[in-house]
Formats: sequence, C-alpha cells, structure tokens
Amino acid sequence: MGQEEIKEPCKKQACDIQACLTKNNFNSQRCQRVIELLESCCENCKYNSTHCASVSGLLKQIKKTTKEQKPKV
Repeated sequence: MGQEEIKEPCKKQACDIQACLTKNNFNSQRCQRVIELLESCCENCKYNSTHCASVSGLLKQIKKTTKEQKPKV
C-alpha cells in the first residue's frame, strides 16, 4: 500500500465514480454500485478521507431519482 493510499483511503473509489459518471453521461443511477463501494470505504475509514464528503450527496441524488421513477399506485 502506497503512502498516498494511507492518507486518502478512498481515492480509488472516488476515481472509479468519476470514470463511471463520465462514461454514463453523469447518470448517477447507473453508477450506484461504485457509489456504494465508496460509501463502504468511507464507513471503514470512519469518513477520514476528503473523498467521503461527496458520497452522501450522490446517495441522496440516487434515492430521489429512484423515488421519482416509481409509479404511483
């Protein structure tokens, strides 16, 4: 494990999210799995990474979009 990984334990997951979002025209629903991986990383490091600040916003966006797409009964 490199020195940078110790300082920023969730950097890889954050980069994976950026790559996924770029590939999918910034549709966060298509990147839900990689966003969840970042969330898991943040939980494991007790949110001690600068990359963890964005995960809650991404999760809220996914939940909001999912809620809007559910058909009303």
